Amino acid sequence: MLTQTEKLPDLIGKSIPRLDVREKVTGAARYTDDLPFGKDLLYARIKRSPHPHALIKSIDTSKAEALPGVKVVVTGKDFPNRIGLYLKDKHIFARDRVRFVGEPVAGVAAVSEEIAEKALELIEVEYEPLEPVFDPEYGASPEAPLIHPDLAEYEVPNFIFPKPGTNIANHFKIRKGDVESAWSKCAAIVERKFRIPHIQHVPIEPHVAIAQVDETGKATLWASSQSPFAQRNLIAKTLGISQSDMRVIAPYVGGGFGCKAGVTMEALPVAIATKAKGRPVKLRLTREEEFYTNFVRQALVIKLKVGCDENGKLLAMENTMYWDGGASTEYGVNITRAGGYSSTGPYNIPNVKTDSLCVYTNHPIGGAYRGFGMSELHTAIGQCMDELAEKIGMDKVEFHKLNCVKGGDTLVTGMEMHPTGLTECIEKAAAAIDWGKEAPPSAPHKRRGKGIALMWKAPAMPPNPGSSAWVE
Repeated sequence: MLTQTEKLPDLIGKSIPRLDVREKVTGAARYTDDLPFGKDLLYARIKRSPHPHALIKSIDTSKAEALPGVKVVVTGKDFPNRIGLYLKDKHIFARDRVRFVGEPVAGVAAVSEEIAEKALELIEVEYEPLEPVFDPEYGASPEAPLIHPDLAEYEVPNFIFPKPGTNIANHFKIRKGDVESAWSKCAAIVERKFRIPHIQHVPIEPHVAIAQVDETGKATLWASSQSPFAQRNLIAKTLGISQSDMRVIAPYVGGGFGCKAGVTMEALPVAIATKAKGRPVKLRLTREEEFYTNFVRQALVIKLKVGCDENGKLLAMENTMYWDGGASTEYGVNITRAGGYSSTGPYNIPNVKTDSLCVYTNHPIGGAYRGFGMSELHTAIGQCMDELAEKIGMDKVEFHKLNCVKGGDTLVTGMEMHPTGLTECIEKAAAAIDWGKEAPPSAPHKRRGKGIALMWKAPAMPPNPGSSAWVE
């Protein structure tokens, strides 16, 4: 603890050496794929669905089981419990139906990856294809085929609101003021629809996990993971392992950006290892598998309507978001909440109607991605605000300054905003780029433009968070 005469070290503007830099630049750092397990190591490969949506009529694994070098073959019948971070809406291996191309149908562990791959070719699966859903807006409609007809049976926390009988995994609502009566008072209105695509995280290191379950039933998972505790809790519960009997070890992670948060593929080798008689089981995804079987940033269809008075003051916003949750939701239902809480962007708007929906589709699973829904949402808000300022002939910087959220404003959650300094930030940003002055072209055939946009990053937690403690 510093005394009154001692000064805090001046760290601003100084480079602080990273603790892990020497290991990484010399190649001494160990990632999951580097861990040695000797001759006992088994290599896992996964039989995956070729269909986006289909019923599983039968699975025959007998030829794969008879292949020399194959030690374990499992299917969904071996693991009946569902798993999921919020909604428990998927099985480790598909049981009665598949919901996206690449969904695990069976798993093999063998003495080499080559033998495991050969075994996959010997597994025979009969499917009955069903109509798929690829658009979340259509997926939310009554006409769309149901992807999870048993949604009403799923375990769900009390802050997630699925709609059984539909493809809506969560419907998050925000209401403030009276939007319908506000439109007649608007001098200008902009109404647009945007489509934001899926994005894959593409970390340098693909997903790798190694699992071992000993003769006493104690399980250890080594994984390139952003969520070791969530993985321990969820995988242990799903497989009937006591949490005290499961340990998750996360070595260095070669990039995650959200795609290694929650439970992605880590339950697969643990499930296989429960049948491997104490031998460690390693599963390493190929780059191709990273793209079509793993978490992606959710796609978004957003319908946005916003209006202001003749002075440029924002009066109303209606925001309907259809988040593409994919075949199961994992983080998707909570990103829907984050988008809902932040649905106005950093603007003070007296009348707001927000509907943020997480919709099941037959795409890969929507997971966490850097920004947790914010960049997708603000792509739409920023463009509409620019267009609205142009429509009433107002300078965009002045428009942002007039409407940005300030200390004392009441947000859509009912929370009173603390002082922000946002107006001053806008002014400094405008001055830094010489706003109002035309930028000279960088080449004869090019034009240069300037722009200012506002966004905020809000959590998916309830509003007005707080905590307290007492000591006796």
